[in-house]
Amino acid sequence: MSERFDPFARPVLCGRFRLDVARRPQVMGIVNLTPDSFSDGGRFGSLGAAVDHAWRLIEAGADLIDVGAESTRPGATPIDVDEEGRRLLPFLRALADCPVAISVDTRKPAIMRAALAAGASMINDVEGFASWAARDAVSASDCGLCVMHMQGAPETMQADPRYVDVVDEVAAFLSARVRTLVDEGVARERILVDPGFGFGKTHAHNLDLLRRLDAIVALGPPVLVGLSRKGLIGTLTGRSPIERIAGSVAAALLAVERGAQIVRVHDVAETVDALRVWDAIR
Repeated sequence: MSERFDPFARPVLCGRFRLDVARRPQVMGIVNLTPDSFSDGGRFGSLGAAVDHAWRLIEAGADLIDVGAESTRPGATPIDVDEEGRRLLPFLRALADCPVAISVDTRKPAIMRAALAAGASMINDVEGFASWAARDAVSASDCGLCVMHMQGAPETMQADPRYVDVVDEVAAFLSARVRTLVDEGVARERILVDPGFGFGKTHAHNLDLLRRLDAIVALGPPVLVGLSRKGLIGTLTGRSPIERIAGSVAAALLAVERGAQIVRVHDVAETVDALRVWDAIR
């Protein structure tokens, strides 16, 4: 217990930014630079559209922006380093003076290095920094690290995911990854964890993770949750991705009630409003 990081003791260190998760939950706005993302693929394919969207999210109240240039939706086809960099790096340079932290969603060590050199403040790795190369790419920097759980790979992860106990297994994975990072010299204050809703999980697994999110929170590092517009919301509501705003906001509130400190969302304004009401009642 003495080694556990208390997320309410200090801010999350994230490059030149400090995420004050103790004061209130933080809202991470999503920018997809991909033509094939499940929710808004292709909408922000041009640099101008993507940058404008990021600024709209910031104006709506986003505390940080998460940008991805390679889709990791179920069944997605990987792209090479050159293509990912071509999509991503101009966006980062255009937002070099952005007033909030920019998180880059990537699993490629070369892109991690390039993104940090271009001004990114966080790396969000769907593979949980499982490879030495990924850890080496980020360890010497001062960026924040989001350690996510995924069973399998995006191409096949939803084929037949199985667990004996999904919460115990996800918690064990995240705990091991955090320990490895700390043992290799990464400050605990830089680390977040994400249970990876929809990444190698059935709808039943996702619901179990949300119900028992306190077990992930008990690991110590601040918890980031991404449920926005995902298949779970579609199954529960019967709505298409673009129509899942209300369900996504409800899921974000439930996650925060259960201890999540950061919610990753498409619909920033609606989530910020809901959290303001929640905070007033709290």
